[in-house]
Amino acid sequence: MSKRGANEGSIYKRKDGRWAASLNVGWQNGKRQRKCFYARRRSEVQEMLTRALRDQQTGLPPVPEKQTVGQFLHRWLEDCVKPSVRPKTFVSYSQLVRLYLEPDLGRISLAKLGPQQVQAFLNARLTTALSARTVQYCHAVLRSGLNQALQWGLIARNVASLVSAPKVPRAEIQPFTPEQARRFLEAIGGDRLEALYSVALAIGLREGEAFGLRWSDVDLDAGTLTVRHSLQRIDGKPVLVEPKTARSRRTITLPTVAIVALRRHEVVQQQERLGAGAGWTHHSLVFCTPTGTPLDPSNVLKRFQRILRRVGLPRLRFHDLRHTCATLLLAQGVHPRLVMDILGHSQISLTLDTYSHVIPTMRREVATKMDEILGPMAVKLAVNSETQRPN
Repeated sequence: MSKRGANEGSIYKRKDGRWAASLNVGWQNGKRQRKCFYARRRSEVQEMLTRALRDQQTGLPPVPEKQTVGQFLHRWLEDCVKPSVRPKTFVSYSQLVRLYLEPDLGRISLAKLGPQQVQAFLNARLTTALSARTVQYCHAVLRSGLNQALQWGLIARNVASLVSAPKVPRAEIQPFTPEQARRFLEAIGGDRLEALYSVALAIGLREGEAFGLRWSDVDLDAGTLTVRHSLQRIDGKPVLVEPKTARSRRTITLPTVAIVALRRHEVVQQQERLGAGAGWTHHSLVFCTPTGTPLDPSNVLKRFQRILRRVGLPRLRFHDLRHTCATLLLAQGVHPRLVMDILGHSQISLTLDTYSHVIPTMRREVATKMDEILGPMAVKLAVNSETQRPN
């Protein structure tokens, strides 16, 4: 067997029977740094050394062998995710790691995780009762975590970015039609949550934004409302958190229907506060229970859908009031940029992609408006063309 050249690494058998490989990875603080690999068979350690040499030649950093995928993901969640995202998002990430990623991939060495293993994990989870959307989220969380591992020099490449996530068909939006929206407003007249439904429909607040709205955020004299917080439930407890994105923090001019509903609601709430006496909980929330505590989303949804059944309207989610707001605005010719600002979308492409079903109607209206402007000239041109046609 020929002797290996300089910087090609060395392979030898240890006294305990295991095979070892050693690779020179440079100098640090005047000391030579070496990377060692261990395995039970020579072929295994040869494969590790070959991979390390290839990475070294392409300028990739040497990677450690001991840390597992599960160990890394837990450290990443605590060190990177928890300080940078909203509490509910952190809980969601943690659940995906605990329930799916760790059981299937957690014991694999982080440095040895390959694209085939990730693809096999995604395919296997798709064959279970797990939805394609959840599998897609698992892939996104793993890819995000491995991006951080790549930046830390723990891996040579992000193998999750080399595999295909399942495609999830976009759910068709089913908002109220203009006639249905008017019927809904009539149906909620006198309901204790009439103002909540009216505001959600009129300006498209997210559920958490509406539930976290405080009276200090509303100026009825000026006719404005400012979104400063969102209400989330973390471990069953309501918590006010920052809005979803920077653009979610916004000030909206209220239409008359919302102002009128909020003024009535303010009077009713003052009566409830007096009736509750010492039992009133002072959260200063605009929309709350009769004792001042935050609303429970499931209870609101049940109440909302009970109204829909009573008046024969389609069964919608509370979030579909937001979709209805956007659809009605776009259908009335409101510029998508303004709709984006009202909804608090981070990009106009999100607005256009989400409500693309409205675009054909908008195009027809554009053509109609152009005809209104140029129509008389078109008729004149047609008449001239007829008169100049040879007999």
